[in-house]
Amino acid sequence: MMKHEPEATTSFQTGRISARAAVQSAGMACFVIIALASTAFAAKDSAPSGRCDAFATGSPQWSSCLAPTAGALDDASLFYAGYWMARLERYDVAIAYLSQARNPDARTLTYLGFATRKVGDVTTALGYYQRALALDPDFVVARAYLGEAHLQNGALALARRELGEIARRCGATCAAYDELARHVSRYEARQG
Repeated sequence: MMKHEPEATTSFQTGRISARAAVQSAGMACFVIIALASTAFAAKDSAPSGRCDAFATGSPQWSSCLAPTAGALDDASLFYAGYWMARLERYDVAIAYLSQARNPDARTLTYLGFATRKVGDVTTALGYYQRALALDPDFVVARAYLGEAHLQNGALALARRELGEIARRCGATCAAYDELARHVSRYEARQG
């Protein structure tokens, strides 16, 4: 027999709602978002999970969860923090987290490249992507971002080469291929 706990209530702008109803609504919203994401488009890379998932990504509480122990975080936690900071366009913070990895894997190096490229240092980003691919030549996310970097440098042939490598490794229907193909198409349209 379960012990019955009184429901806590929380005020929202539109009225009062029980905590249980809020959690159920949030769960349903997550289900809908996941269903839409899986049918409407596929992400090039999946988001990592970590110990601070209880807080909204990028919120002060989330940052506080990570900040006090940033120097003591393991490589997986550093990737988690760096990935989300990059996705929130806080590239310098992402670089700070990702650079602390003691044994950076292909994902960490790829996101170091991504954040570095976004702050304008494409040359250094290329090096990170190459290091990621040296560790895992089949990591198509690194290949897609490498292709984007080549486009930033005006090297369409090199971007197309990465597109071909992605097709060879995961097919022309995988998310990494689709995303880089869209970037190549936009680049070609701008070039006339």
